[in-house]
Amino acid sequence: MTDTTLSFTRELSVSADSVWRCWTEPALLVQWFAPRPVRTTDVVIETFPGGAFNTTMHIPDVPEPMTGTGCVLAAEPGRRFAFTNMMRKGFQPQDTSGEGQFPFTAEIVITPKDTGCTYAVAVRHLDAAGADQHKAMGFFEGWGIAADQLVEVAATL
Repeated sequence: MTDTTLSFTRELSVSADSVWRCWTEPALLVQWFAPRPVRTTDVVIETFPGGAFNTTMHIPDVPEPMTGTGCVLAAEPGRRFAFTNMMRKGFQPQDTSGEGQFPFTAEIVITPKDTGCTYAVAVRHLDAAGADQHKAMGFFEGWGIAADQLVEVAATL
């Protein structure tokens, strides 16, 4: 990890194509994207550079849902998916300031293997403060649990 990047790599027992589908099909993403009991709803994913990547998360004991509006940066079927919250659809810049907010880009690299795939996640933050905030929010635990949930969904495909 650099001072602004949070990352991890896992070997998954599901196919790269199934992982790709879980990241790019809204009906699948809502099943795994946030650690339970958080619920993800209202997902829009446009799998082309400049497309929308929007989600709404409902967190227990938090009265207002957390809405994420983002932009797809890269979409290489079965191999790579990247998005950012620093832009919205059409590469239009957006303000990411405010309580609980930090600018980031996320890159998911999926490498097919005989027994499944390698799943590599890198979330790059604008500054160390954003990375520290994301880490303190439980990045490794939350993204790890979500990866386990992704495998559960992908195994059914």
